[in-house]
Amino acid sequence: MRKLHVLLCLFLALFFASTVQGQTNAGVNNASLNGNYAFTFSGISGNGTVSTVFAAVGRFTADGAGNLTNGELVTNGVGAGATSAQSFTGTYSIGADNRGVMTLNFAGSSAKLAFAMLANGNAQFIEFDASGGAGTIGSGTMEKADTTAYSTARITGDYAFGAAGFDNANNRAAIEGRFTSNGTGALTNAAGDVNGYGTDYAMNFTAANYAVSNTATGRGTMNFTFMFGGTRDSMNFVFYVVNSGKLFVMESDAVTTATPLLNGVVVQQQLPAGGFTNASLNGNLVISLTGHSMCGSASGVPKAVAGLLTTNGSGALSLTYDENFCRAPNSVTAAAGTYSVASNGRASITIGGYSLVAYLMNLNQIFLFVSDVNVLFGVGEPQAAVSFSNASLKGAYAGFATNPVGFGVTVFSGEFAANGASPTGTMIGTEDIGAPSGPNPGVAFNATYSISPSPTNGRGMMTVTSGTGGNAVIYMISPAKFVAVSLNDPNPAVLDFELSSSAPASVSLSTLSLNPTSVTGGNSSTGTVMLSGPAPTSGATVTLSSSNTTVANVPSSVTVAAGATSASFTVSTSAVAASTTVTISATYAGATRSASLTVAPAPPPPPTVFSLTLNPTSVFGGVQSSTGTVTLTGPAPAGGAQVFLSSSNGAARVPSSVIVPAGATSATFTVNTSFVLISTSATISASYNGTTRTATLGVY
Repeated sequence: MRKLHVLLCLFLALFFASTVQGQTNAGVNNASLNGNYAFTFSGISGNGTVSTVFAAVGRFTADGAGNLTNGELVTNGVGAGATSAQSFTGTYSIGADNRGVMTLNFAGSSAKLAFAMLANGNAQFIEFDASGGAGTIGSGTMEKADTTAYSTARITGDYAFGAAGFDNANNRAAIEGRFTSNGTGALTNAAGDVNGYGTDYAMNFTAANYAVSNTATGRGTMNFTFMFGGTRDSMNFVFYVVNSGKLFVMESDAVTTATPLLNGVVVQQQLPAGGFTNASLNGNLVISLTGHSMCGSASGVPKAVAGLLTTNGSGALSLTYDENFCRAPNSVTAAAGTYSVASNGRASITIGGYSLVAYLMNLNQIFLFVSDVNVLFGVGEPQAAVSFSNASLKGAYAGFATNPVGFGVTVFSGEFAANGASPTGTMIGTEDIGAPSGPNPGVAFNATYSISPSPTNGRGMMTVTSGTGGNAVIYMISPAKFVAVSLNDPNPAVLDFELSSSAPASVSLSTLSLNPTSVTGGNSSTGTVMLSGPAPTSGATVTLSSSNTTVANVPSSVTVAAGATSASFTVSTSAVAASTTVTISATYAGATRSASLTVAPAPPPPPTVFSLTLNPTSVFGGVQSSTGTVTLTGPAPAGGAQVFLSSSNGAARVPSSVIVPAGATSATFTVNTSFVLISTSATISASYNGTTRTATLGVY
């Protein structure tokens, strides 16, 4: 899981080196990249004859004016293992179209990359250095980092993980699973699956731990020790904290035929009260996967898949997908299947003759791999509950080629604009292309597209008219995000497009309210998001989150219907031992609104009748009386406890009830008697809150 060149300086020169051109009004949007960031990179190094896996994770601080400080990078590839953390400074420049270039300055060397800004302040980037058929190709993401989460204690709660990569012979592997972190370094309730070169094995954990070892940079380590297929194994990872709910992870072990270099992510798992069930998958998910195929005598041919997985909440599903398989397009419509979700979020999926394994991150959100030799791995994301059309794909988007799985993959990043016209939409843009033959900056992009709500909601086709042309299939996740797969590219990848920082926000998120603002654990509250104006024709998907998912859970998003200004969602809560305040947040078009929910412990159950005693227990009728004492199991509530009394015999008379004062546990009453000719007895009864106690009085 390391690919090191003979010297780190030489590696860095190859890693990002190139000159990116075509940027207009350089530096005018530098403020878009501002603050602390963590990044992850997956790539392939080599030439036309041989290639090997490569990966990197790290962090930096951008000042919003074009300067980088506090940079740190850890790399791995085929060789001796992960490097030690390498410090860097740097500069960057973001043009008017939100495409950027970045220079990383190391001791004695420098490196460059090209990137495109997103609306949320994150960025997509590519490695841009290969030339003459040799070098490194790859891509990654930079995400805003929360420095207050740079501690072991902040990594707490339930998490899901997913990662994929290759060994030193380019055999593909993937892992996915979940664990619970206690905030002190121990990982418990760990479960996982590994696709070991085409075979699914359960990961039976014997130990797992983590630590944020550098609280200044957010760098940490994680270890998994487990059994799979009767074999003991251990994986070591280095990670950088994005926030308390997300870590960029990279395996740090030396890459061998038995140890692949895995690169991926750990995210907070939104575990519902009582655990996941089949109902946790209910609706549409857009899936996107990459892997390797054996095509005749050719091995390691890149494969890319995108599709729409529809689940019914009861264990039945259908899948429509498109793939670039063995360098040819293939499409399958409405393939039927079944699924079963365990309480920890592991889902077993069967579609035709294929077996798939998923781990839920949240409702309708999964890590996913196919248990076959292609080792297809990726994610499933909840599709917004809107009817998609060309108008849904409108505005400014940043796009890039994700997770290349072969040296021949052509990676790009760029900024694009779609007009949403019907019946045929037009997309134009500028992209920076990194191919084994060499970098190609500032390339014009032109395409037409058509999106349909039926028979597969959000599926569309794109025809590229620039460059060499070609066709791609589109699957809409929301109006703010879609994925695509080229059907003509001999070395395909999944293409990701997300709302760009240049996208106009016609409406914004005004408020988030909760009603009620205080609930007893186990009860729910209703959240309402309010926009500044009517939602666009495609609706407005508002992302939701909870600061404490063990106490209060929200869906991953809520959609404000086209033309509406608000939408409601349910906040479900769990029982608590002490009053707990949870922050519920909603994000749309770069704006976040928050509201506080107080979850209180359930009040103690009302007391019941513990005992009824009489003193004395026998009297002379008409001459003596007895004193009854009723005792409760606990203090009487506010207002007191009215205990109802009765007698089975008129020879002994009691009042209809007696009041135990608030906070007291007992009260007394008088049993009056009458003259009797023959000795008799009476049963005195006391009843409260569904319980009755009795005592016998002898009357002589």
